[in-house]
Amino acid sequence: MRIKQLIILLSLTSLIIIVFSSGCSYKNQAKNSDKLIIGLSMATLHEERWQRDVDALKAKAKAEGAEILFRSANNNIDTQISQVENLLSKGIDILIIVAQDYERSQQAVQLARNKGIRVICYDRLIRNANTDFYVSFDNIKVGEYMASLMVSKVPKGNYIIINGARTDNNSFMYNKGYKNILGKYIYEGSIKIVDEVWANDWNPEDAYRCVDKALRAGKKIDAVIAANDGLAGSAIEALSKKHLEGKVPVAGHDADISGCQRVAEGTQLLTVYKPIDQLAAKAIDVAMGLLKNDYYACNKVINDGEYDIPYEVVEPVAVTKDSLIDTVINSGFHKLEDVYKHVPRDKWPIKG
Repeated sequence: MRIKQLIILLSLTSLIIIVFSSGCSYKNQAKNSDKLIIGLSMATLHEERWQRDVDALKAKAKAEGAEILFRSANNNIDTQISQVENLLSKGIDILIIVAQDYERSQQAVQLARNKGIRVICYDRLIRNANTDFYVSFDNIKVGEYMASLMVSKVPKGNYIIINGARTDNNSFMYNKGYKNILGKYIYEGSIKIVDEVWANDWNPEDAYRCVDKALRAGKKIDAVIAANDGLAGSAIEALSKKHLEGKVPVAGHDADISGCQRVAEGTQLLTVYKPIDQLAAKAIDVAMGLLKNDYYACNKVINDGEYDIPYEVVEPVAVTKDSLIDTVINSGFHKLEDVYKHVPRDKWPIKG
């Protein structure tokens, strides 16, 4: 009888070991003594805003008693996957990733899953990857803001649309936002899209070439919607060759200092301010919640193409010449003297 009981006990023990050693298990609790390590994989630092994100994430993590290990892939997905593998080898507790390629970045997610490490998509969604969380701005609303303000200025005419990279899911979200607003006008025939391009890796040269080509072909351009301030700046540069800067309204977003300067000068109609400090704070709050409590309360989801992902969203803010003070300056995002650097001081809205 004792031998039979021993055999049953050993069988149950073996079954438990098999159950807990199969599949994917997560690090559910924070380490008691060691500092928590957050891996941060950035697609790029080419645009001004990304360094702001890195700095804000590091500051928030430090305030929470965590440390960030950071890598930037310089717009190369193979490099990013390799860097994620390297971060995992350093013993990170969770991964925050700004994806270079919304499809191929699934490989980076799988590498983390194989190590039992959770993944938070930051700003850019990875498609069909079933990541643990998505923290971003309302990117469709970004596009809607840009198109709405443009239509209020140019309700009819020839538009050029310069989208972001096809490898960035946000580009499609912005584009959906544009079309949500422009669709009615396009259908009625009051607005015509004379050209629409996608900028490879967000390359500003693609924006310049698009506008320059249209002008060389003799096309009349009444408005340009560009997916970020870098693209908007290059579009304006092309317009300036024909002395059309400030005459053809151009929309951008990110509220880069150069974009805000152009808004102040009147050569760019609008930008969209995205409070990066708020986004970074939410991302670190989510990371710490998952690590310490195995949970972070969230009442929104976004579908990644196959799975519903918990989604923490930060609202963007449209910025025009009339609202620069109330938005990017009063928030401390930029300084008055920097935004109005190229504007005669007697034309500043307030004294610096």
